[in-house]
Amino acid sequence: MPQYKLISWNVNGLRAILKKNFWEIIEDINPDIIALQETKADDTVMQSNIFNNKFSYNWHSHKIKKGYSGVATLSKKAFLNTIKGFNIEEFDIEGRVLYTKFPEFTLLNIYFPSGSQGLERIKYKLKFYDAFFDYIKDLEIKGEKLIICGDFNTAHNEIDLHDPIRNINTSGFLKEERIYLDRLLEKGFIDSFRYFYPEKISYTWWDMRTRARDRNRGWRLDYFFISKELINNLKSAFIFENIIGSDHCPYGIDLEF
Repeated sequence: MPQYKLISWNVNGLRAILKKNFWEIIEDINPDIIALQETKADDTVMQSNIFNNKFSYNWHSHKIKKGYSGVATLSKKAFLNTIKGFNIEEFDIEGRVLYTKFPEFTLLNIYFPSGSQGLERIKYKLKFYDAFFDYIKDLEIKGEKLIICGDFNTAHNEIDLHDPIRNINTSGFLKEERIYLDRLLEKGFIDSFRYFYPEKISYTWWDMRTRARDRNRGWRLDYFFISKELINNLKSAFIFENIIGSDHCPYGIDLEF
């Protein structure tokens, strides 16, 4: 009976975290599949066997800016296919989307844009969300069972950030951003962590500039959403709040088929 442990982690710089305790953390968690966001590594870096043959992997890097954005998916399990991007140049140039087809499901590893740099980036972020929904609609029409993970750069509900009242007008908790997560649930997708822990306060990101982690003033910006057809295969969900190395922490799910 196939089993999968998947983790996702915005590492805020792949080369930096590899110099820290990355491999010790991975050895302890022992995942089958790892989805990384904000790798900040261009194609030259990613082609250099950076993972030392410990995993098969694919990546999507920013086409122009070095040290910005990027995703990578690592796997011990055999996969059937991988595709980079939405096939929309406006978004694909930033290296934010990686599709990986496994025998039992399709994994989408996505680093959604932040809107914290101003109005234009908020507009870009919302357009990216629209393109994302068009993209998954096409995949669902093809009958694909989806697991969508990554840094969504949006806290869904008040329970998902430490100070919702003061942040009501802050990008990452704007109504027009949060409505897209509502739409995922309306489409039948399941927030895996909330499925098991509907009232648990747990965060995945803390502002390093204000030392917010020391006071646990965080946000839950990172998610595993799964197609409703996979609900009977979902066995657990978890957040490793105590693992450091990035401004985000790793989190994941266990599946059994």
